[in-house]
Amino acid sequence: MKTQTIKNLAIAVAVSFTAWSCSIDLDPISEFSEVIIGQSETGDSLKYTTKAEMYSQYQALYQKLKDNQEHGYLDLMLIAESHSDNAYGGTTGSEVVPMENNALDGSNSVLARDWNRYLADVAQANTVINNIDKVPDPTLTAGERKQWKAEARIFRAMIWFDMVRIWGNIPIVTKEGIDITAENIKEVYPLYYPKQNSPEEVYTQIIKDLTEALPDAPANQASNKTMLSKSVARALLAKAYAEKPLRDYTKVVQYANEVIADGFTLLPSFGDLFSLNAAGIDLKIRNSSESILEIQYFTGGGNWVSWMFGKDLLDPEENFTWAKWVTPSRDLIKAFEDEGDTERLNQSVVYYTTTWSNYYPSNKYAFMYKLRSEVNSIIKIRLADILLLKAEALANLGGAANLQEAAGIVNQIRTRAKLGNLTAAQTATGEALLDAILHERRLELAFEAQRWFDLVRFGKVEAVMNTLNSRDPGRLPQRRKFDANSYLLPIPQTAIDLNTNLVQNLGY
Repeated sequence: MKTQTIKNLAIAVAVSFTAWSCSIDLDPISEFSEVIIGQSETGDSLKYTTKAEMYSQYQALYQKLKDNQEHGYLDLMLIAESHSDNAYGGTTGSEVVPMENNALDGSNSVLARDWNRYLADVAQANTVINNIDKVPDPTLTAGERKQWKAEARIFRAMIWFDMVRIWGNIPIVTKEGIDITAENIKEVYPLYYPKQNSPEEVYTQIIKDLTEALPDAPANQASNKTMLSKSVARALLAKAYAEKPLRDYTKVVQYANEVIADGFTLLPSFGDLFSLNAAGIDLKIRNSSESILEIQYFTGGGNWVSWMFGKDLLDPEENFTWAKWVTPSRDLIKAFEDEGDTERLNQSVVYYTTTWSNYYPSNKYAFMYKLRSEVNSIIKIRLADILLLKAEALANLGGAANLQEAAGIVNQIRTRAKLGNLTAAQTATGEALLDAILHERRLELAFEAQRWFDLVRFGKVEAVMNTLNSRDPGRLPQRRKFDANSYLLPIPQTAIDLNTNLVQNLGY
């Protein structure tokens, strides 16, 4: 095969591999160029020669974080809430209903969109990681190179963390694709058609990225929680070590303690996390003491996904003529009510009058309430999550002192919610306490894209989901039972068709 023909094939593959369908305009990752900007002292081609050029790629990481509303929040919410007992799908759409009734397969367009966009996110991180040290511009300081690379590593680890929890077996690509020639095709081919890595290998790479990023990542800033900081890395390390493949509860406690030591505190009022200000025109609090990582939006360039879940309180009638995603379930509402938890219920669920009645009467229809307007932040990680994760680790470690400390953490969360302490029965054994912690996570973190992953981590998917139709008459009938193969979702068939090295997860 001629060199030029292979180059053209590489371009076509690269474009196909990162293509996606979407409802908003997003720039795809760059196609390969045959223009060499410069060369290093060793003769390697340089893609970026100035600080300004590399800074644009560094900024692109944060722009992707901000633009990831669709796959990094909307779709993640659908998976975590509607594929669990917290929510119904909300609409009759073919991409949404299978999330609720467990009829997912490789043809689901939501999963296909997410797979491609997550890979594009990784590609952007790789651009920074692989090129920043080659930039010859001396105005790009050693400190900047280290910090920007660290932030890119945290971003990449965060993307892989979502991917491995959804699909388990995913390809780890840490290098950039280059033009294919007859001489390098064996080396470059795996970059375009990568094999999957096991979950253990993915988590190993996640932990490697995060631990290598820690020394050079920026410190937490009380006035700017949008940064991929040391605290974000520590929180992600705590979360990664809690997962089964490399589970280490001592490490979970260690990194949770380091997050706490960075100065985060719970807000006195739970509602302040999500409320608008008194004038009703802006968010009440940004960069709160509880936020570890948040993505901020402002009027005019706001968070458009607010109208995918309910009303945008800045313009209540805009885009409120069609059914919304992630409708709160009766089972979740009952869990709040049985606990007497009006504080968190009223901040998590709201009722409006609608023109549709898919799941509730149109004159009193339930909606998710934690994303209320285009100016609301998306809180990706907050302290309450990490505190409860620490409690979970302590309860699993066992021993009287650990159980007592774990119960104290849960009680701290419950006190803010204006609830009493856990009962003696709930703290009598490690197993009972773990059940209480899982329940507390459900109430505290409802509609924050945690519930499905919590059920998976606790090994509770079958017990909770296979009895759900008997508890919740408003839910669509389950199409198939949940089993050991249900813990991972199907690899998109479009990805398998493009890359025959990919293997479908068992059960699909």
